[in-house]
Amino acid sequence: MKNSIFISLPTIGKYNFVKISIFLLLYSGLFAQDQNRRLAKADQSFKALAYIDARAIYLDVAQQGYSSPDLYRKLADSFYFTGELENSIEWYEKLIRKYPNDLNPEYLFRYAQSLKSAEQYTKSDNIMEEFNAMTRNDKRAKSYINKRDYLDFIELQSGKHDVFSLNINSEFSEYAPSFNHNGQIVFASSRSKNTNDAKLHEWDKTPFLDLFSSDIKEDQITLEDPIKLKGQINTKFHESSTSFSKDGNTVYFTRNNYTDNKLRTNSEGIVGLKLYRATFEDEKLSAIEELPFCSDEYSVSHPSLSADEKQLYFASDMPGTIGQSDLFVVDVLANGKFGRPRNLGDQINTEGRETFPYITDSGSLYFSSDGHVGLGGLDIFVAVPEESGFSTAYNVGKPINSPKDDFTFVLNEETKIGFFASNRKGGKGNDDIYSFKQTEELITSCKQYIEGIVSSEITNESLPDADVLLLDANGNTIAKVKSNSLGSYRFEAPCNTEYIIKASLDTFTPRDIVFNTNDVFEFSHSVSIPLSTDELLYTSIEVSIGDDLSKTLQLEPIYFGLDDSEISSEAEVELQKIISAMKKYPKLKIEVRSHTDSRSSYWYNKKLSVSRMRATVQYIVEKGEINWRRIRGKAYGERKLINKCTDDVPCTEEEHRENRRSEFIVMK
Repeated sequence: MKNSIFISLPTIGKYNFVKISIFLLLYSGLFAQDQNRRLAKADQSFKALAYIDARAIYLDVAQQGYSSPDLYRKLADSFYFTGELENSIEWYEKLIRKYPNDLNPEYLFRYAQSLKSAEQYTKSDNIMEEFNAMTRNDKRAKSYINKRDYLDFIELQSGKHDVFSLNINSEFSEYAPSFNHNGQIVFASSRSKNTNDAKLHEWDKTPFLDLFSSDIKEDQITLEDPIKLKGQINTKFHESSTSFSKDGNTVYFTRNNYTDNKLRTNSEGIVGLKLYRATFEDEKLSAIEELPFCSDEYSVSHPSLSADEKQLYFASDMPGTIGQSDLFVVDVLANGKFGRPRNLGDQINTEGRETFPYITDSGSLYFSSDGHVGLGGLDIFVAVPEESGFSTAYNVGKPINSPKDDFTFVLNEETKIGFFASNRKGGKGNDDIYSFKQTEELITSCKQYIEGIVSSEITNESLPDADVLLLDANGNTIAKVKSNSLGSYRFEAPCNTEYIIKASLDTFTPRDIVFNTNDVFEFSHSVSIPLSTDELLYTSIEVSIGDDLSKTLQLEPIYFGLDDSEISSEAEVELQKIISAMKKYPKLKIEVRSHTDSRSSYWYNKKLSVSRMRATVQYIVEKGEINWRRIRGKAYGERKLINKCTDDVPCTEEEHRENRRSEFIVMK
């Protein structure tokens, strides 16, 4: 029995024996009551995420022989959630061994992750097999089953970077580096000038985080002594994870739910995280505002602003989250407002933790995850942009990743130098920041595949027997294939190289696409090649006065960038179709009608609309050698919107883009 006491009493009388028995029963009952009171106190601390306080009681109770599935679960989790995965192994093992019939599959996953942290990969893989058998539909399990050779694949991705520990690290935590406009690194640290008086966070009994900046030295991989950011941005609670606008006037950052000097909790009494936006005034951060899609009931954190500053990526457990935390993106509207946050989907997010996103200038998404298959703890992954979103996520390999937590990755794509944080062995504190740069000798064995479909832009039908050439950046032919019966082609190509893909066929206009491979080993790029249309010369069209020629010819919409009247390469393809139709039908006359969205003033939009109309008409006349008398233009500005996006109505970038359009109306 639990807490039973046995004593041999050969010489004790019956009366004394009864007294001792009563005493022992009373003692055992009092002991049990005391243990229950202590466990209740520990459970209260655990619920409040005060894992260190809860753990001390759980450990003491367990070491006295007390056992229950709830005790082992919470004791193991108190290590797991504070990043001490190796120390959780003993307690997950006891939970699984002693209580196999009272087991949530999630604890198998955490146990497998903890084993990886101790580099016990074979044992971890066996546990993942059990996890898969219990869950079946869990994406983390499927990912493992599909990548049982994940260690070999990660090894292929490894060795591309040299990693350096930084002198700015302390005995406390440093993480979440980001670049600002002054060529500095801004990062979060729990260091304090007076650590004896520092307020401690209940989660792990360390001081709360503040934001610091540090100049990057000439070698681009070491930092100067850090300075705490000025202004209202640092408080007595956590601040971390920043993202700066290009001009440096705006910064997005993470903070505990502390708005207008009030600390708020959710319905369970937990203080979450929120995103805030601040502006610089006299070199100090001020005008701090909470972003409107935050809530007391869930956390929103770790911002990353896209290169054009029109989208903000972040992590959250808001409604619609697939796992414990997911990655989202929200449109940053021109009026300072925001669109509706969108989940990045199950190509990126799993049932586990996806967090700390970083979007590069080229659009590649780096993030940390324990749901995708990795080396243990949080690993850093990359997904590259595709037409419909992002590619499958790829582990960036060692030495960026380790068996411990690796996170908050940032990269200067031009210099191939960046920074990240880790709690790996050998660091100075709990979390340390490391710099990295691409190795001097690139891996020459890295190869990728470029494949796609050659098709007609008018009918969308695939085109067999098209000549497809792979050229280097100087136009020299590297390889040549013909598209097969399904219109598909495929090339093998080295990584990190610029190419030109050229496709041609009979009566179609040849097309060149400039393309760059990345540095992910064995990556397959999908590059479709739609060919435009001398085909129109052999095709009859029926139009009436007032018809929109773009609909008749099934043109892709011709959109313009915000505040822009330049003809893009995508628009050129569509305008060539208009030119072809006008050449085939010499009596055809059209009116180009140009429209803007509602952003900016009415008269500014009118002027911008005129510029876009003139640019479109000029292109058709000059590039197509079309008589100017056959084409005229009209500028409508924002007068004929095709959706709800009027002034002061929050809309996404896609919705505004629908209004920035050109129409081609048949006049004769």
